Amino acid sequence: MTVTDTFRRPLKDLRISVTDRCNYRCNYCMPFDEYVWIEKDAILTFEEIVRVASVVADLGVEKIRITGGEPLVRRDLEALVQSLAAIEKIRDLSLTTNASLLAGKARALRAAGLDRINVSLDTLRKDRFLKLTRRGDLDQVLAGVEAARVAGFVPIKLNTVVIRDVNDDEILDLVDYCREHGFEQRFIEYMDVGNANNWSMERTVPKQRILETIDARYPVEPVGRPDGRAPAERYRFKDGSGFVGIVGSVTEPFCGSCSRGRMTADGRLVTCLFSESGFDLRPLIRGGASNERLAETIARIWAGRTDRYSETRWEAIASGRPMPAGRKIEMITLGG
Repeated sequence: MTVTDTFRRPLKDLRISVTDRCNYRCNYCMPFDEYVWIEKDAILTFEEIVRVASVVADLGVEKIRITGGEPLVRRDLEALVQSLAAIEKIRDLSLTTNASLLAGKARALRAAGLDRINVSLDTLRKDRFLKLTRRGDLDQVLAGVEAARVAGFVPIKLNTVVIRDVNDDEILDLVDYCREHGFEQRFIEYMDVGNANNWSMERTVPKQRILETIDARYPVEPVGRPDGRAPAERYRFKDGSGFVGIVGSVTEPFCGSCSRGRMTADGRLVTCLFSESGFDLRPLIRGGASNERLAETIARIWAGRTDRYSETRWEAIASGRPMPAGRKIEMITLGG
């Protein structure tokens, strides 16, 4: 069974947050020191997460990404990975992490069945890294990335949010690092995710500028989006040294092909990264509802999906109209 929304977009990917906690306080994601955290008894158990994953797999979901907060702060995460990897219809299981705890976990995660790892890394400069994360150690992150490579993860993607006058001077440094070590760099336009990051278009480095910066030193050629739905448009280095991806969700929105749903750590199904609210599945999950009823509910939610925020935002920017109003769910809850 494949469920589609009002624009005929299928539900193919589910990003599952396993915690809203994080050991970093990155300025554009968690600018405050303390937050009102989800109560521990409200956070879904591994068994409950696997149940939802099995249900959505029968609705057409083929890819699952584990997110947070920082997912590796959740104890025994490899046990969840093993259970998710056993779901027959899931053909791609990945993890997004800041890699600070990855050195001690990479081998176990790989053995449990994790396919891919994406590492959030916005700078290669130690002083800047500490300033951006406000409590991080760059050496721990790089050790985690190396541990993932040794464990056999391919590809390993490094995700960098490019912010004007913050880290846009490191675009080529990051490309060089990935080319040297066999990783795939992905640059992401700075977006207005959540409400607390003081986003403005002036701080967004457009995809085209990022591409021109790379191409001037290392000529590239476009290869498109994997499956036609991936957020990043990929480019191949003409010298054969790998790929680089750019997510241009501000200046080149791709709402028309978005097939990603999200589930928060407390069981809310969210149909867009920029949603103002989600649909609480926990009463069904914990209230004795059958898998059939849970599937019907998820299918009904997705079938009514009308989200196209990034397109609406760009239309407003291009025409000089006010930005779309609304208070969005914070990034720490959605997990990106």
